[in-house]
Amino acid sequence: MSSNLILFNKPFRVMSQFSPEGDKTTLAQFIDVADFYPAGRLDFDSEGLLLLTNHGPLQHIVASPDFKMAKTYWVQVEGEITQEAIEQLQEGVTLKDGLTKPAIAECIEEPDFAPRVPPVRYRESIPTSWISLQIKEGKNRQVRRMTAAVGFPTLRLIRYAIGPYTLDNIPVGQWQYTDLSPTLAKEVEQFEQRRNKTTSPNGRGRYQKGRQVPHGKRVAGRAAGAKPTRRTHRKP
Repeated sequence: MSSNLILFNKPFRVMSQFSPEGDKTTLAQFIDVADFYPAGRLDFDSEGLLLLTNHGPLQHIVASPDFKMAKTYWVQVEGEITQEAIEQLQEGVTLKDGLTKPAIAECIEEPDFAPRVPPVRYRESIPTSWISLQIKEGKNRQVRRMTAAVGFPTLRLIRYAIGPYTLDNIPVGQWQYTDLSPTLAKEVEQFEQRRNKTTSPNGRGRYQKGRQVPHGKRVAGRAAGAKPTRRTHRKP
């Protein structure tokens, strides 16, 4: 499998979709490649790494929390975050929809990242600090809710990494093709083998809601083999 994955450095206030929604900026203003769709989401007001693919099983593996691909965020929070708050994040934080799983959290220096447009609000009397937070879940706006729960609201949220893929050498608003890592390629192969066990007797396709969907075809605007994704912006 080659050229099935795109890494995109999503700017602030860009929808993680190609279809228009009012006057909001979408991926169509940055990526002009046929048949690629986001694998997972990144909020309109968040920045950073977004993966896109034209391969259904790969889209499912990247987007599904069942495969537990670690996602690393650089987070600017209001106030000088305490060690106690860091430890809370590491142990798990109670949110309205339940306790989060333990995260990898640490204080970091302000990353060398392009300034946000428009910039984060500045208050001379209130300092800010930066943390790195790695999670393997996908609760709605999870990172923002986690930092707020420990007393340090998020001001700026940048997704730096998904699994082995990072923003390194990808300017804001730019994208590039990449190869699958050996681990991810193996997961895709295993997923396809399991899926093929449910193919129709003639081997030409798989069943979906009572009808056969030939491999390689597009279904309802998504890559074949992928689970449906809602056209709403979710994720941290």
